[in-house]
Amino acid sequence: MKTKKCNTVVAAAAWLAVSLSAWAGEVLYNGIELPDDWPPRIKKLTRDPMPVPYLENPPEVIPIDVGRQLFVDDFLIERTTLQRSYHSPRYHSNNPVLAPDKPWEREGAAPAAAPFSDGVFYDPEDRLFKMWYVGGYIASTCLAISRDGIQWEKPSFGVRPGTNEVLSHRGVKPASGGRHRDSSTVWLDHEDPDPRRRYKMFVTTTDPQQWSLALRCSSDGIHWSEPLTVSATRIGDRTTVHYNPFRKKWVFGLRTGQPGVGRSRAYFEHSDAIAGTRQLAKDAVPWMCADRLDPHHPKAQYSRIEPQLYNHDAVAYESLMLGLFCIWQGPPNSDCAKFKIQKRNEVLVGFSRDGFHWHRPDRRRFLTANETEGAWNWGNVQSVGGCCLVVGDKLYFYVSGRALSDRFWDGNCNTGLATMRRDGFASMDASSDSGTLTTRVVTFKGKYLFVNVDAPKGELHAELLDRDGKVISPFTLNNCNPVSDDKTLVAVTWKTLEDLSVLSGKPVRFRFHLKSGKLYSFWVSPDRSGASYGYVAAGGPGFTGPVDTVGAKGYTE
Repeated sequence: MKTKKCNTVVAAAAWLAVSLSAWAGEVLYNGIELPDDWPPRIKKLTRDPMPVPYLENPPEVIPIDVGRQLFVDDFLIERTTLQRSYHSPRYHSNNPVLAPDKPWEREGAAPAAAPFSDGVFYDPEDRLFKMWYVGGYIASTCLAISRDGIQWEKPSFGVRPGTNEVLSHRGVKPASGGRHRDSSTVWLDHEDPDPRRRYKMFVTTTDPQQWSLALRCSSDGIHWSEPLTVSATRIGDRTTVHYNPFRKKWVFGLRTGQPGVGRSRAYFEHSDAIAGTRQLAKDAVPWMCADRLDPHHPKAQYSRIEPQLYNHDAVAYESLMLGLFCIWQGPPNSDCAKFKIQKRNEVLVGFSRDGFHWHRPDRRRFLTANETEGAWNWGNVQSVGGCCLVVGDKLYFYVSGRALSDRFWDGNCNTGLATMRRDGFASMDASSDSGTLTTRVVTFKGKYLFVNVDAPKGELHAELLDRDGKVISPFTLNNCNPVSDDKTLVAVTWKTLEDLSVLSGKPVRFRFHLKSGKLYSFWVSPDRSGASYGYVAAGGPGFTGPVDTVGAKGYTE
């Protein structure tokens, strides 16, 4: 045991040394400085958890002008007596919200109406939720729409008359017998100046020799171009793509297989989606895999199987990148076919502040399987492209699940919805005894302090300290108006001051005093509305684009 522990420490130190070397590169919005050699060159993936350099060596001063500041890790915290809790979404009572109830969704080897990543986004131009998903077993890509994210419609779009298909994958049967379409990522790109490329679809396709990634574009998400480019090098079938707006990079998560860790991911980034797809896998580096902290299959006969990273989807949420990790726990496909059971994939959550290193502090199952008879998510639960949407004071997570099938492990696919509190991934908690949380040194350009807090039977106060830790008058504890609310957006004010503008641009610390409550996030807004100017994942009602510029108005749309 002593030797194993020593080896683990050495491996972690080596990985960390690579990531911390040559600090003289790009400085991010949050003060993190990337090394010149980027992305980090990891020689070999292991089952040790990924080190996170910016948590080991946070910036001396952290700018907090972008987004709500979440307490998912210790990046912002200098000291605290509060206790951190992690939280998970709850499944909607009327799941599945989408099921294969149309003839074209029952074509092929098994019925399916579920994203295979694909995507769920809110389109602010026509005020609709839009879901792209696999209709039938890899037969076609379909589009469903909704006004509330719960009740979904499948209108005829005219691409294939009488159906909601927007892209057919029929009739292309490679000589090897492989499937034509596998994983896909659809992305609503608010930043492309060409309206014809507003929507992007990265589709993993196969020919007799290899899997490739094809990029199509669309102005409306319905009528798609022919492939603008196809990757020239071989990739894995469950490859996915996301956009990192903090660095203006398209990130390609290439499905790979590595000795000792099995299914895993390689990393490739590019500022241009078309050029990046064309150059795909050139200079890709090993990135991440399942590790020794990930859950094993709960059934004894499969519990010794080492988990693997089946898929990874990510999106910008407020001031960080949110990642959904699909962890495969077995059984092998051969057992699924033999015993007619589903393989067990479940979704775990992680967070990144530099876009490469992922902190995964909570290894409980975030979006779970349910092995009861008739359950829509009996097994093989997977995340969707876009990850989540912001709907008022809630986050909406869509997830694909597979019911028991008499054919094989990917059949009988449905789509469910799970919800949680906005910013609700982690909270800093206080009992009836008051506790405190003091931030690291931060700077801001805004005027108004807001918090996401659950303390209807308690209270929250705040005070500001200078760089040396001295309280700045009149931003004192006694001068602060107490907050006793359960709200995801509430202002913190002081009796004799209108705003924080006199401290704009100056290095300060916030100290929060909390009694009988939970603190989820804080931010300083330039607007009385509480707009965070952070990213809102796949969007939501009330938002006009990828960033929260509306604050409280987003709760009323």
